[in-house]
Parts: sequence; C-alpha cells; structure tokens
Amino acid sequence: MSVLTLKGPRWVTVRQHRRALWALPVAVAASLAVVLALRWWVGSPSGLRSDNPDGALRSAMDYAGMAMLLLPLLLGAFVAGPMVARELESGTYRLALTQSSTPRAWLAAKITVAAVAAVACPAALAGVYRLGWTPLDGTHQFTWWDRGPYEALGTVLVAYCLLGVAVGALVGQLVRRTLAAMAVTGLVTGLVMLLLGALRWSFLPVRTLTTSLGESRVPMPPGDTLMTDTGLVTASGVRAPEWCYARADRAGGCPEDLNVTGWYVDYHPASHYWPTQSIETAVVLVLAALTLWAAFAVLRTRHR
Repeated sequence: MSVLTLKGPRWVTVRQHRRALWALPVAVAASLAVVLALRWWVGSPSGLRSDNPDGALRSAMDYAGMAMLLLPLLLGAFVAGPMVARELESGTYRLALTQSSTPRAWLAAKITVAAVAAVACPAALAGVYRLGWTPLDGTHQFTWWDRGPYEALGTVLVAYCLLGVAVGALVGQLVRRTLAAMAVTGLVTGLVMLLLGALRWSFLPVRTLTTSLGESRVPMPPGDTLMTDTGLVTASGVRAPEWCYARADRAGGCPEDLNVTGWYVDYHPASHYWPTQSIETAVVLVLAALTLWAAFAVLRTRHR
C-alpha cells in the first residue's frame, strides 16, 4: 500500500502508524532469513542431519508456531488500542472530524489499513513457515492437525487476523482506554480461537475402522490420519464402555456378557484438512462480519 496513492483518512492512518506498518515487512524478511539459514544448516554436512530434524530448526519452528497463533491477538490489540481507543481517550479523533471527514470514514480508514495488513502479513509469514515446516512434516507436533501447523498452513490464520481487527474496532470504541481495550480484545480473540479449535474436528463426521480381537489390539488407519477415539465394539455394533478393562479377566479381553468382538478407531484422514479449514474459515469470517457491523452500529449511535 503506497502512501502516495492514499488520500484523506487512509493517508492519515498510514502516516500515523507507519512505523508499525514498516515493522511487518521487516519481521517477514527477518523470519525468512532465519528459516533459510536453518534450512541451510540442516542440509550442510557439518550441521544437523536432514533425516533428524531435532535441533535448532525444530526449536525455531516451535516458537514460530506459537507466534503465528498470537498474531491475531496482537493485530486485534493494536487496532483496539493505538488505532482506536487511544484517539478516543485523548480526543484527537475530533481533529479528523473537522477535516471534512465523517466518523464512518474515520473508522473505515483504520479498519481498511489494518485489514490489508491482516491479510498480507499472515499470508507472507505462512509462506515462510511452510518453508521451515517442510523438513519436519509428519514428525511430533508438526503434523497437519497440530496446533500451529494447522493454522499457519491454511486459511484460518488470515480469517482469525481479520476477526481480531473487527473485535479491536468494536472493543476500542466500547472501552475507550488504550491498555484495557488491548487486553479485552486479546482475551476475546483468544477465547474464540480456543473454542473453535476445540470444535474443529467435529465439523466433519469421522471415519471408523474396525478389526476383530484376534487381528490387532488397535486398528491402524491408512495414511497420515488423526485418530480421535479408539476402543472395543460388541457384536451388535455397540461400543463397549471404558470400564470394560477393569472387569476383564485377561489382557485385551472383556467379560463374555458384553459379547465384545473387535476394536474400532475413529479418525480424520488427511483429505479432511482443507474441508475443515474451509468450514472454520467461513465461520470466523461470518463472526468478523457481524462484529464489524456491530462496530459501525456503535459508531452511528455515538455520533448521530
């Protein structure tokens, strides 16, 4: 977004927060340099072995995954605090309203600038993250369903960042205190991420694999899958209760009155990744749109 092509409130917003906006491409460039250096070290004869990703690359990507999860909270907090609440708290927004600018244009400019950053920055960082994640793909804590890789490798991260912007625009007007608005926005955005993260694997029905008792203790689904539940199943197709093991007379067995015949495992195949991403992204974008509508509704109420 070139400052020279901007006019009115958008130009003012970019000028006001140019240091923070410049920090975003700097962060992307620094992240790319670190990941490229670690990838080179992994592949070098004197560095880490490429078939043993434990080490500096794994540690760096662990921190990178946590940072990606915090990005929506940070963007939302910045919108709520420095961009909205601080101007309302200090009264400097009145200056913008005297420059032939309406309250709607004042808020829309801030949301537009923040939304562009909320799309461009996560998308660029996701590309950098994928570059570092590739050698670790499928290893512990770096599978497609793990927290961190799941968000960073799909579309939900951008959606959550846009939600953070919308929540910040609303909370900033309601709280009107910089630090308090930042804290509330981070809390609300984080709670939404936790809630949907806990529900995401119920968006699509699981697949179920069963085997007889004599074949295997636990059936193993084919390919790279997320197992969600496993246990024993009876001849009638009813799943045996968990306390079955406590009544069992022998390892792997159950009382005869339960008529246990085999094992079951519920799982999500890797093909569920993008449908789950699409559903969660749609839900988050709807929440962001509703929150944004509420932000402008509050603005209209207070500036009639």
